Amino acid sequence: MQAQLSMEADYDRTLFWIVLSLFGIGLVMVYSASIAIADAGAHPHPAYFLIRQSIFLAIGAVAGVFAFQVPMRSWQKMSLYLFAAAAILLVLVLIPGIGKEVNGSRRWLSLFVINLQPSEFMKLCVVIYAADYTVRKAAYMQDLTKGFLPMLLVMLVTGMLLLAEPDFGAFAVITAIAMSALFLGGMKGRLFVGLISMLLVGFVLLIWTSPYRMQRVAGFMDPWSDPFGKGYQLSHALIAIGRGEWLGVGLGGSVEKLFYLPEAHTDFLLAVIGEELGFAGIAAVIGLFAWLVIRAFAIGRKAASMERYFPALVAQGIGIWLGVQTLINLGVNMGVLPTKGLTLPLLSFGGSGIVSNCIALAILFRIDFENRLLMKGKVF
Repeated sequence: MQAQLSMEADYDRTLFWIVLSLFGIGLVMVYSASIAIADAGAHPHPAYFLIRQSIFLAIGAVAGVFAFQVPMRSWQKMSLYLFAAAAILLVLVLIPGIGKEVNGSRRWLSLFVINLQPSEFMKLCVVIYAADYTVRKAAYMQDLTKGFLPMLLVMLVTGMLLLAEPDFGAFAVITAIAMSALFLGGMKGRLFVGLISMLLVGFVLLIWTSPYRMQRVAGFMDPWSDPFGKGYQLSHALIAIGRGEWLGVGLGGSVEKLFYLPEAHTDFLLAVIGEELGFAGIAAVIGLFAWLVIRAFAIGRKAASMERYFPALVAQGIGIWLGVQTLINLGVNMGVLPTKGLTLPLLSFGGSGIVSNCIALAILFRIDFENRLLMKGKVF
């Protein structure tokens, strides 16, 4: 019956081609950005990172197929359990001997063949949990005590776990997701502005009280004052983008990826895109992401028009997640924001990020699928 409905129902072809284009660009650019590192390192093949990224995409596609089969009402029922499971994984990361530390950050759980990054899956779980919370508390969205404070406490606990890793970037994205869900769910405008102001003060205090974060801010404000120290990554990212000019130096022609620009295939992949494909390449990537976010909100609005408020908030939450993370990564690469350690969604190398993105997109396709079935008068 499910297969028959899948064949009869249409799907968002625009969204499908946007996603396929972004994944395709990601594969090509990850290979281009990593081939020198793989060839010179202790890796068995120059295409080592391309092969691993392809495997991650295959795993993500399989996970996405399974996620697509789950009705949205089931996702809503599982929301609290999914969030609790993700929180437990964040706790495990902080336990010595269980969590894996890389470059001073403890963000991974070793699964022998691959490393699992729980914060990537927490983003998805927060989207689902925040949507369910907002729907359940719809009658109290104007009430600070009953509507906002319970969510604030949950986010504070989550934030403490993420900052202990530390993963300030993931905390910023998760905060944006939760606050957006409350706003879209009907929180009073004046109350929302006040809470945003409090959050901004909180972020400033978090930076001010942490020498590690203060160093990053100092490096971002003037990377050329210490180009071989705090400003090393940003200065080379800016050099890469500057070299690309309008049309780039050509695919594979990047110089900065040759051991000058750290994390060229992960956090700073956009800089390599700028160097090899120029302003045109960066503009194309931004355009595709903007289109993806627009489609996510359109799917959410359609669900809301049919009084399917949980799926509507999930669709819009996925759009906010991918949009905010893309903006932060773009800002970091261009020197508008301090380094956060956030990858470019759908494009950058990384197993946990790719798999969680695939599941999120499958859920988005599921929401659209259910919308179209209901518009045809079918029951699922």
